Order: sequence, then C-alpha cells, then structure tokens
Amino acid sequence: MLQTAKQLISEGKTDEAILLLDEFIEKSKTSDEAYYLRGNAYRKKGDVRQALNNYLTAMELNPNSPAVIAHNQMISILNFYNKDMYNQ
Repeated sequence: MLQTAKQLISEGKTDEAILLLDEFIEKSKTSDEAYYLRGNAYRKKGDVRQALNNYLTAMELNPNSPAVIAHNQMISILNFYNKDMYNQ
C-alpha cells in the first residue's frame, strides 16, 4: 500500500495518495513512513501546514525518519520567504 502511495504522489495524484494513506494510518498508527509520505503528498499539493504536521508526527515516531530532513527544509524555505517579506 505504501508503494502505491509513493507511485500516486510521483504521478501528482496527491488526493488519491492522501486517501490511501489515511486508510493505512487508521490501521497502523505507528508507521512513521506513512506519515512521512502523507506529508510529502500534502507538500506537493501546497498544504504546508498539513505537511509539517505529518512530518512532525513521523519524527515523533522515528527520530531517524527522512521526515526530519523534509521538515527542516520546509522550515528553511518558510524562514527565507518570511524574511523577504520584511525586506520589501
């Protein structure tokens, strides 16, 4: 199921991937990979808040999750954009 979600995300079918991951997470709430993938789907969809929330959950479940890198990158991007807003 996670492989299918990865494929859907790479094809840009983020809504389908999110629904699939929602179902998976209902059955397996401790899968950090599922939260990471759902974060990726939300990020690709442009929903920064949901992406960050999913990355944080993945990080809580597994401190070595790739979500750590994804989360830090998103925060860096947000900090960059916010600083630019002040410089206009």
